[in-house]
This record gives sequence, C-alpha cells and structure tokens, in this order.
Amino acid sequence: MSQTNSRQFAVERDCHVHTRLCHHAEGEMAEYVQAALHKDLKGLVFLEHFETGINYFEPTWLNEDDFALYFEQGLSLREEYRGRLEIGLGVEVGYNPSRINETREFLSRYNWDLIGLSYHYYEYEGRHINMLSHKQQNMDEFSAIGVEVVIRDYLRGLLEGLRQLPINVICHLDAALRHHNEVIFNEEHLELIRLILSEIAARGLALEINTSGFAHRGEPYPKGWIIRQALEMGIKTTVGSDAHRPTEVGRYFEHLNPWLLQLNNKGDAVTGI
Repeated sequence: MSQTNSRQFAVERDCHVHTRLCHHAEGEMAEYVQAALHKDLKGLVFLEHFETGINYFEPTWLNEDDFALYFEQGLSLREEYRGRLEIGLGVEVGYNPSRINETREFLSRYNWDLIGLSYHYYEYEGRHINMLSHKQQNMDEFSAIGVEVVIRDYLRGLLEGLRQLPINVICHLDAALRHHNEVIFNEEHLELIRLILSEIAARGLALEINTSGFAHRGEPYPKGWIIRQALEMGIKTTVGSDAHRPTEVGRYFEHLNPWLLQLNNKGDAVTGI
C-alpha cells in the first residue's frame, strides 16, 4: 500500500483474504485470483488461518494437509498468473500463549510472504471462546466473564505475540468482541493500544487497515484515532478486505480514501472508541 503526504492511499493490493481451506469461508484460490484481476488489483495476499492447541467446537483454521494443499495450489497459481498479478502466500497466526514454541516451529516450515498476528480464541476453564464470533453463546459467556477483562487480556495477548513471534503485520487490532454491545475501551485498554503501536514502530512492523470494518461499523479496523496515531508515528500499513468469499476481494477499498479525508478534516478523539 503506497501512502502520500496527504494521507491518501493508492490501494493496489488486497493483503488479507481467506478461502474454503479455512473451513469457514467459501471459494477456491483461483476464484479469488480472478476476483482480484476483475478489481484491477496488482496484488493479492492469501492470509490463511493457523491455530494450535485450541479447544473449540468448530475448526476455523487450516490443518496440516490444508496447508500443504494451500502451498501447492498457491505456487501453481503464482506461476500461471506471473506478470498479471502478484500472488502472496501468507498466514494469519492466532496467538495462543501456551503454544508459543509450537507456533514458531510451524512458522519455520514454510517460506511466508506475510505473517499476520491475530488473537481469536480466549481460554476459559480449559476451553476456548471465539472473541470475533457473532454467536450469542459466545457473547453471553463474555458477558459473564467480564467484557473489560476480556478486552484487557486480548490486548495483552497481542502485545506479547508481537514480542514473541516473527510476524510482519498486526491484523484488525481492535476487532475483539466486535459483535458485543457492551464494549467500551477504558484507560488501561487505551494504554495497551499505545504500547502495541510503540512496539510495532520500534520493530518496523506494519499495522493492517482492515476494510471489513465498513460492513460491521461503518469504518475500518482499527478506529480512526489508532490509524491517525500510527501514521504520525511513521508506522507502515497494509490494506486487507478480510474476504471470506471471492466477491468480497477488495471490498470497500473505494471507501477508504474518502473516509481518511473525513478523518483528517474532523479529527477522531480517543474517547470515541
């Protein structure tokens, strides 16, 4: 993603898409490539889910055989479309504090073009709950645990993941409990976000601007004040649609620059979270 002095972006690559291989999306890799070409994109990065040690009632990530097929098909498509579309093979790593070494070992097996960090599954009483799920069962459990506690632990986890894993970009930074109606970020949460941004800047990593947020809340992930602070700190950015079907490739990319212009004109207070 290229950036101008006026904070406008030339969005030429979708750096975050999923396929049927993750068990909760639709479409073949080739269909996503065709969708990217139809949108006149120059590049497409598959960022398929990796999780380990998760005790959850449905898998939303690739297994070992899926990853082998992913690279087989991805490398073939890269050759087929060479000169027409830059195809990246990446991974969205789900943070699990009890499986750091196992995660590092897995990451060492492949030559990744992009490694994104996320944190989907919250461990509670020996099992996991999906923090990005819309299922009411999950929302009720988080209410019982305490939303402020879960958000705090989520942000602490991202900070530790940044420090312990060989990642390139942090994904949808403030998307945890995005379907919950009780989420309010307190001062402790805000300070954790500032620490995360400082860590990203110090290590020369990137912050993802995830346009799926336009569908959920009328603006991308993360919130405007976070993006503004990241840009002021000189943090690099990527843009991803978080597509889960081919028709979503490049979704809302056309909304990004008008939204940034509005953000620059009106400002976005930290208290607006």
